Amino acid sequence: MSIHIHTADGGRVALEPRPGETLARTIFLSRLWHGVPLCSGLGKCGLCRVRFVSEAPAWGRDELRKLGQDGVDQGWRLACLHPSEPCEVELPAPARSQRAVRTLSPASGDFTLAVDLGTTSVHWTALSGSTPVATGQELNPQTGMGSEVMSRLAAASTAEGRFVLRALITDRLTEIASMAARNMGGRCTALAVSGNPAMTYILLGRKPDDLASAPYTLSYTGGDEKKLGAGLPPAYIPPLLAPFVGADISAGLVAIEYGDAPQYPFLLADLGTNGEFVLALSPQERLCASVPMGPALEGVGLSFGRTAGPGAVTGYTLTPAGLNATRYPGPPDGPPGMTGTGYLSLVAILLRHGVLDDAGRFGPGATPLAARLAARLTTIAGEPALALDDGLSLPASDIEEILKVKAAFNLAMSALLGAAGLTPSRLAAIHIAGALGEHVSLDDLETLGFLPPGAKARAVKAGNTSLRGTELILTDPGARAFAQTLPDTITGLDLTADESFGDRYMQRMRFTYVD
Repeated sequence: MSIHIHTADGGRVALEPRPGETLARTIFLSRLWHGVPLCSGLGKCGLCRVRFVSEAPAWGRDELRKLGQDGVDQGWRLACLHPSEPCEVELPAPARSQRAVRTLSPASGDFTLAVDLGTTSVHWTALSGSTPVATGQELNPQTGMGSEVMSRLAAASTAEGRFVLRALITDRLTEIASMAARNMGGRCTALAVSGNPAMTYILLGRKPDDLASAPYTLSYTGGDEKKLGAGLPPAYIPPLLAPFVGADISAGLVAIEYGDAPQYPFLLADLGTNGEFVLALSPQERLCASVPMGPALEGVGLSFGRTAGPGAVTGYTLTPAGLNATRYPGPPDGPPGMTGTGYLSLVAILLRHGVLDDAGRFGPGATPLAARLAARLTTIAGEPALALDDGLSLPASDIEEILKVKAAFNLAMSALLGAAGLTPSRLAAIHIAGALGEHVSLDDLETLGFLPPGAKARAVKAGNTSLRGTELILTDPGARAFAQTLPDTITGLDLTADESFGDRYMQRMRFTYVD
């Protein structure tokens, strides 16, 4: 017996059940959800919804919350919460994440390609000489196989999983290079790819045993060229610095330090699905650490989370008339939703005005204006939530996810400073990089306790330092030579090996910075 699928365009597809897998992963592997930012089993995004034509399985609380009573009564379910077994389902039109490409400078002929391979997103730049010609960003096509690092590594634990995951990204890199070749009338002559160690192992098809369980080690440390596929030149992989601190951070340090004279000590904080941090004490001494932060701040896994795209809410302001949403330019191209910066902006407003306390609990509001905002508090599927316009809402479970990210960031920063015997005031600069590094409000980060009080004055929105550094490594031999020296200057901290890790993490589950 097969899984029979009716697609939104009237097509029919028959898939073989995959014992031990979810229905969502089986559909994803068929490419029917290619480019859809799935939360991969968290039951949060709702983008894997399907309608069982007959004999719908029992629904759970997460499905009731996301789909509503009418939805579950009509047979709608979240495919990530049900096994890959024979059934007949209907798929709605997929809500794909938009691929964004920008032309930066007219050029023709041969080119090189710099790639920042993130867990959730891929950013790239095509260069003519040292001049960026075009740049793009899109969802990592592997996301449906695991929305964060450990679930992605689990998917890569089998030979089949490694083959599928590697093909998903190498095929896409080949397509990007081919697109640039057509547009420029040349060929890709050099390639550099920076990512965290897990993404690098998967890119190279390496068995990830040394990253999948403690004690974590690195059997491959980068700093060399690897062949990825017939349609691509050998790819230079910058040095990997420690388990879960990878080539993306080597490239980030190149972007900040190479050719400049930065003041020390400084902190580089890369806010991605895998949070990577470096405390640079001097040109010869650096401490690093990593913490799992999850994909929430990249718009994946929250109830209305979306990657940046036309119509998505990117921020809020509170006016006498109520909340005012700022949206990504362009007509909406999918269901309403909020980016990671939109969520942070909203939660910071609620915290400042007493509609949230520092434990993340809803409150009555500290002013008449805030009280009117608090009047939007309601209950959705048995869960406290703040109702917003356009059918959006902020449930308590989403606030908890943001608190988890805050706690992880706070823990990494305070642990590094503690290991170096420094207070936050001693930092010359805090470089906020990664998914939020260009668009996040530093005020919001301080309000929410990511940063210590007063630290925003020394914080820098550094943008995508990984991509910028990869461009330098690709085009400047001196930058590549500098990157090669970094491993000898690094001392890694394994935060999870500390027996007090859990307690220290829980102490930071508050919207207040904890030393």
